[in-house]
Amino acid sequence: MVKPRVLVLTGYGINCDEESEFAFNQAGGLAERVHINDLIAGVKRLSDYQILVFPGGFSFGDDVASGKVLALRAKANLGEQILRFIGDGKLILGICNGFQVMAKFGLLADADGDYRSQRLTVTNNDSNRYEDRWVYLRRVSDKCVWTKGADRIYLPVAHGEGRFFAGEEVVAAIERNDQVGFRYADEDFEPAGGRYPLNPNGSLRDIAGICDPSGRIYGMMPHPERFLHFTNHPRWTRLKDHLRREGKPMPEAGDGLRIFQNGVNYFR
Repeated sequence: MVKPRVLVLTGYGINCDEESEFAFNQAGGLAERVHINDLIAGVKRLSDYQILVFPGGFSFGDDVASGKVLALRAKANLGEQILRFIGDGKLILGICNGFQVMAKFGLLADADGDYRSQRLTVTNNDSNRYEDRWVYLRRVSDKCVWTKGADRIYLPVAHGEGRFFAGEEVVAAIERNDQVGFRYADEDFEPAGGRYPLNPNGSLRDIAGICDPSGRIYGMMPHPERFLHFTNHPRWTRLKDHLRREGKPMPEAGDGLRIFQNGVNYFR
């Protein structure tokens, strides 16, 4: 079976590229970290890959705004390539800073299919501080390729600018078009209702991630690449004891692995 090739972008402060590369390889893909300059110079060609990943990190030191400079650099130098990539039916994933980049590039289009105009943003947390914690997520979208089967998951967040924001018309269109991938939730996976720290950043409608109208282009603030194995769970030793007493086996996969498996399995 041919493994889909995954381009994990790196350079200029991106620092979750190794974990993202590892995650896709664990999921059965053939991932490779590629510096953005090598794409711009033509040393590597985006068309040779099936999945493009904008990983987490602090690209360009979050100067101006998180993800803004990298979004401008990618749009100016790789915009046409990325649009062809989308037109060819391929996949894009953005995680944390990658979500910020995609939002400011305009890749998370609404129903009109405009992948160049920014209509939403990811901005400063309501707490006005860096949030480093684990959150409960509830799947919403039936169309998003990346979230299939991940109905209730638990993932870490780590960001200072993670608050999803858009005008009411844009938010209404996103919800109407089934573009909300995950919402923040409580321990019972009921809506967080904007309550902090269940909703760690004050995102409108508890939105933790959104896709484009096709369901193939997806950005999210939580980090699935940080929970690939059960032992990545912050309370895994306690959970292991509970499972042992109940006579249940300890799972191997962490909740985040499914996100990457969904991307890889799309091409199988």
